[in-house]
Amino acid sequence: MAYIAVTALSHVGLVREHNEDSLVIGPWTLCGTTTRSPQTLLFPLGRPLVVAVADGLGGQPAGEVASELVVRRLALLGPSLDGALAVEDALNLCNRAVHSAADGRPDLTAMGTTVAGVLVLEDSLLSFNVGDSKVFHVTAGGLRQVSVDDSPPPEPGRRTTSVVTQTLGGSRAEHVLTPHVVNLPLSTGDRYLLCSDGLTDPVPEEAIDEVLRVHEDSKAAYELWKAAIEAGGPDNITLALVRIGA
Repeated sequence: MAYIAVTALSHVGLVREHNEDSLVIGPWTLCGTTTRSPQTLLFPLGRPLVVAVADGLGGQPAGEVASELVVRRLALLGPSLDGALAVEDALNLCNRAVHSAADGRPDLTAMGTTVAGVLVLEDSLLSFNVGDSKVFHVTAGGLRQVSVDDSPPPEPGRRTTSVVTQTLGGSRAEHVLTPHVVNLPLSTGDRYLLCSDGLTDPVPEEAIDEVLRVHEDSKAAYELWKAAIEAGGPDNITLALVRIGA
């Protein structure tokens, strides 16, 4: 029987005072906390399964509130999602929920979050994102980013940028999102990495690829976290490895 294995962790890093990242795996959520080691959950292939990382906006209040609101909403909506249009509707619903939660609350004004994830269906996988959290397909030829960054190109001489042009919630007035949704075929052995920029900013893509080539999921998740910490751990680190097994 085919199955979906999801190995995940979330960590505050070495600089931030608290963790503003949140994670959803099917009906389970992990919000604003730290896991001591990677955890693996197994699900039967066939029922819709949402796995997603939400990264609360730094520099704005209550990023952890926005990211938690989004993953909890996706956990509820996940079993009903059946395609790209349903995913887009769900993300716009999450966007409205973040804005509504901030209405009349000065302590929550301009709170927002990115989100990046996958919806695993019986014979296909949909990658989706808003913001600069990422989804990679782990292939024999190396990592292939399937998410689309909502950010301008970095300045010359810099590898990354902190500017994000589209988020759930945030300082812009409520508006209709344009989520990035990609429909991909599904095969046994497929492997995907979802992560916040707490991993990809300090750790080069080549180093991430090398870890995933050498290690299986639990060890790979640990080694990716370790690489981000050894690079200074400047931000919250949240990642999930999704594998289709038989």
